[in-house]
Amino acid sequence: MSRHYEPSGRVGRFVNSFEENTIAIILGLMTVITFVNVVMRYVFQTSLIWGLELVLALFAWLVLLGVSHAVKINAHLGVDAVINILPPRARKVLALTAGALCILYALLLLKGAWDYWAPFAGFQQTSGRWFPTGFIETRDRAFYETEQIPMPGFLAWMGDAFNQGEAYEKLPRMVPYVILPVGVALLLFRLLQAVWMIWIGKRDALIVSHEAEEAVEDVRHMNIED
Repeated sequence: MSRHYEPSGRVGRFVNSFEENTIAIILGLMTVITFVNVVMRYVFQTSLIWGLELVLALFAWLVLLGVSHAVKINAHLGVDAVINILPPRARKVLALTAGALCILYALLLLKGAWDYWAPFAGFQQTSGRWFPTGFIETRDRAFYETEQIPMPGFLAWMGDAFNQGEAYEKLPRMVPYVILPVGVALLLFRLLQAVWMIWIGKRDALIVSHEAEEAVEDVRHMNIED
């Protein structure tokens, strides 16, 4: 079977394009900023004071987007020593059970991600210990800014929208932090997609665990040929 499923629906294609393009852009930006900072530091004895903070924020985006994308391409590692000795029907039941637990976890994580990010955007956190039961009054933290990242001109409108008309001097924290709910929402989408593929028989499991064996086998064949 195919190791990953290429989405055919409009939403699936959009999510796939968003993930891949954003990851590529982030990798490019991280490389350029780091390279420029190294040259400036060792050649001109100066640096982009905001470079490290921005690269750290971009790395967080890369990790969270990578988690959902890895579900799509079936790249999350796992141990299937016990699963492989079971008959196909039992393996499918266990895969669906594992998928359901992962979806439950993603829902809990999504609530936590929203509750953490919401105050920085001037929104309310959700009530309820486990699942949202409504919204509660939350102290507005939309005025919080990053330490050094400058405010891009094309985002100047955010001062009127989120900061009671006061312009931001630095990039507001809501911008880098937004990847928390967005990244977890993408993870939930990918898990739902993967479980559906398992249900209709187009995917075997949520994990892949044979890369090491395949790599060893490839090396063994190379050594034999030599």
